[in-house]
Amino acid sequence: MTEVETLTNYVVSLTREQFAELRQYLDEKGFTFRRVKYTHFAASRNDLSLTAYTNGKLLVQGKGTPDFVRYYLEPQLLKEIKFGYEHLLEENLSIEERIGVDESGKGDYFGPLVIAGVHADASGVKILHELKVRESKKISDQRALKLAPIIHSKLKTKIVIVGPEKYNMLYNGMGNLNKILAWGHARVIENILSEVPCRKVVLDQFGDKSLVRNALMKKGRTVELEQTHGAESDVVVAAASVIARAKFLTRLKKLSDMFNIELPKGASDKVVEQGRRFTEKRGIQQLTKVAKLHFKTTQKILGLDDEEND
Repeated sequence: MTEVETLTNYVVSLTREQFAELRQYLDEKGFTFRRVKYTHFAASRNDLSLTAYTNGKLLVQGKGTPDFVRYYLEPQLLKEIKFGYEHLLEENLSIEERIGVDESGKGDYFGPLVIAGVHADASGVKILHELKVRESKKISDQRALKLAPIIHSKLKTKIVIVGPEKYNMLYNGMGNLNKILAWGHARVIENILSEVPCRKVVLDQFGDKSLVRNALMKKGRTVELEQTHGAESDVVVAAASVIARAKFLTRLKKLSDMFNIELPKGASDKVVEQGRRFTEKRGIQQLTKVAKLHFKTTQKILGLDDEEND
C-alpha cells in the first residue's frame, strides 16, 4: 500500500483563484458548505471534508482524501502530478474530465442505431485504462458484451436507441443520416449533463461540426465540444463505442428472436440473402420493423438495385 493510499490528512497552499475554482467544483459535485471562523469556506460530502483557511491553506481530511488528492486536486487544480498518473501521462492518456460519445449500427442494415455516452473524471479514466478499454472495432463482440456492464457499473453512462421503425421515420423527415446522428448525440450529451456537470465532450466528427452544436439545448451549448476524426482513440470515447456496440448486439438478437430469423450485422451479400428470406416469410411491409430502408440493400433485396454501392 502506497503512502497516498493511507493518507487521511492533506495540507496544501492555494491562491485565491484556486480557492474560487475549487469552490465551484465542490458545488457542482454536491458538497455541503458551512461557515467556519477564519475560513473562506468548509465543505463536506460522504467521507471527505475540506477546510479552506483565509491564510491560504487548504486542509483535506477523511477516508476520501487519497482519491481526491490524486484524481482531482493535484492533476486538475494544482497541475502537479505526484501520485498514480505517471503511466497514464506516459501513454498520452488525458486525465481531463470529459464525456465521450459514439454510436453503433449506422453501417448495419438490420437493427437499431445506438448512441452512447460515458462520463469520466480522472479516476474514471484510470478505471477505463485498467480495464484495457479499446474502441469496439478493435475487440470482439463477446468482449464488448462482457465489458459493457462493467463500464455501466463504474461510470455514468447514457444510451439513446433509435429502433428501425423510428429510424425510418426520422430519415424520411430529415433525409440525412448525419442529422439523425447529430440529434442522437445531442440527446445523449444533454441526458448526461442533466445528472453530471462537465465542461468537455469528445466525439468523432461526422458531417459539418455545426450539426451537433445546433442540435444541443441549453446545458449542452455551454460545453467545449471537441469533434475529431478518429476520436475513438480517446479511451472515454472508446468506452462509449463499447457500450453502444453491446446494446446494438443485444437489440439485434432480440429482433432476430422476435421474427424467428437470423438478422446479420453489416450490409453484405448474406444480409441481402436474409432480407429476401425475411420478405418471403413476413412480407415487404415488415422490413420497416427490422431494417434501415434507405440503404441500397433494400433495392437489392427487392431486385431493384442499380448496382450502386451502399
